[in-house]
Amino acid sequence: MTEQQISVGKISGVFGIKGWVKVFSFTDPRENILTYSPWLLKKGDESKILNVIDGQLQGKTIVAQLDGINDRDQAASLMGWDVFIRQDQLPKIGKNEYYWSELIGLKVETIDGIQLGVVDSLLETGANDVIIVQGERERVIPFLQGQTITKIDLDAGIIIVDWDPEF
Repeated sequence: MTEQQISVGKISGVFGIKGWVKVFSFTDPRENILTYSPWLLKKGDESKILNVIDGQLQGKTIVAQLDGINDRDQAASLMGWDVFIRQDQLPKIGKNEYYWSELIGLKVETIDGIQLGVVDSLLETGANDVIIVQGERERVIPFLQGQTITKIDLDAGIIIVDWDPEF
């Protein structure tokens, strides 16, 4: 089994003349992307692994210096590449805490055993996070552990929800 890879950003531009790249980060906070090294960069069928040498928040943008990328032309050649890390690079989390990437693709069924579909994505709404479940139709279910979310079994690949299937 290959190690799961987590998408954490995308190289969006060049910064300066010494090979630094601008990065659109999916991490929260944005600058957390700089704490992970190496990065696995992918574009189409191509991939490469590069170590992060330095980086910083530059205004609202993240900029990074990558090993072996020493000039603006080399940096420009990386524009549009997606940035991934290995799941084992993520910090360990506590019991009953989950990374969103662990939940996407899990089957969702009600406490009565009715299949609702699979987790397609998650959203922050301000009040609480919600899971978007794709099945015969799309459902938006509040991610409230101990309430709507009664059980998460990563090994079995399933989330049990206390949710009316008609809703």
